[in-house]
Amino acid sequence: MSRVSSVNARWWALVVLGLTQLMVVLDSTIVAIALPSAQADLGMADSQRQWLVTAYALAFASLLLLGGRVADYWGRKRTFMVGMLGFGVASTWGGLAQSSGELIAARGLQGLFAAMLAPAALAMVTVLFSHGKERNVAFAIFGVIAGTGAAFGLLLGGVLTQYADWRWCLLVNDFFVVAGLIGGWLLLDESRAEGNNKYDVFGTVTIVLGLGSLVYGFARAEHGWGETDTVGFLAVGAVLLAIFFWSQARIANPLLPLRVVLHRVRAAAFMIQGVVGVVMMGAMLYLTFHFQIVLGMSPVKAGLANVAMTVVIMGTAPLATKAFSHFGARPVLVAGPVIGSVGLFYLSGITAGGSYWTEVLPALVILGCGMSLIFVPMQNLALAGVEPHDAGVASAFANSCLHIGGSIAIAVFTALYTSSMEDSLASGSAPLTALADGYGTTFTAAGVVMLVGAVLAGLLINQKGGAPAADQEQAVLAAH
Repeated sequence: MSRVSSVNARWWALVVLGLTQLMVVLDSTIVAIALPSAQADLGMADSQRQWLVTAYALAFASLLLLGGRVADYWGRKRTFMVGMLGFGVASTWGGLAQSSGELIAARGLQGLFAAMLAPAALAMVTVLFSHGKERNVAFAIFGVIAGTGAAFGLLLGGVLTQYADWRWCLLVNDFFVVAGLIGGWLLLDESRAEGNNKYDVFGTVTIVLGLGSLVYGFARAEHGWGETDTVGFLAVGAVLLAIFFWSQARIANPLLPLRVVLHRVRAAAFMIQGVVGVVMMGAMLYLTFHFQIVLGMSPVKAGLANVAMTVVIMGTAPLATKAFSHFGARPVLVAGPVIGSVGLFYLSGITAGGSYWTEVLPALVILGCGMSLIFVPMQNLALAGVEPHDAGVASAFANSCLHIGGSIAIAVFTALYTSSMEDSLASGSAPLTALADGYGTTFTAAGVVMLVGAVLAGLLINQKGGAPAADQEQAVLAAH
């Protein structure tokens, strides 16, 4: 008899898969709070520091499509178990790292195994809850975990950094891993896709190398946009990505079927996912630095200060859902980025001697309202009209856009921050004032990117009217 044949067993299996989702999501933020402590302990330069976030996000995003294919073809439970074990090994290595190189490598290895775990877990939820009200509840739980995991990571990272050691921000994953391995072995059944299971090796190589070259080129931009290595890596990355998309139209079983990304509305959703990555992973990283380095907050206080935006997002999500149901996707996805940009432009005015309550909190409230309007329809549109056998790759690509947007943003924002800070120092500003000026520049840039997202939504999403609140799926399909 199937381990998950009973109703209760299926919900316990969802608990195991939900813990996996929580671990993957919080690991993108838990290290952010620990960065200043890790940097001081290991003697890292600012240019190395960014790679503790970028290495994880880049490996995760660039390998996510392959991870989905591996789970479908090799077996979802098998991929889940191997991914879980590997994530634990990488986390332990990172927690015990004695150099910045070791720590960055361990973070990249975490991202690799996360790219196996995330699609395998989501696919098994789809298999366990194939239809009806239970499926909606299961995916709602997954969505809540994804939405709150980042905030939980900031809080947990602050507590562990302040009261234990920054290394526990990595070692804590081992507790999740043990629970996942035991629960997975006892509760999960194997499943795999039928039919043509041939891997797209060429597509995998070109997309991984292309994204890696592109992000590394942006990271080198802090040394000068006209430098040979900067231009060279950016050019190689662009060429490899062009080759990847060219090949996907000519391969019988592509890694990324172009029918998924060429749909007008889905394309808009994917691009807005990238915008969200720019803001949530790129710009917000520098807010964490501002809290700890400029304002002198403890790691716990910095974690709590960051959570304000997440609280606003969760509190306004029901209103955003009603707005989506009543007005439809287009006006909501235009209004969200516009409101969010106002918060970011407000945040760009931070100063070294300013107060959190007057310079930061109002901005986070405004930004949270805008992000809520983005989050509610975004995932729905990314999967709107997708055939069942393409749902996994569509979800994986949406996650890839999010993390690639964040990876590129961190690299570009580091260059902008460095240039602005150096200009401020050259003009005679005090060191902390120069830091605040540099951080403010990144928030201005993020605000501009948000406005670009609003323009993309207005141009590409052709739905204008309302949508019936009783049927969420019809609300999504109305966006066509």
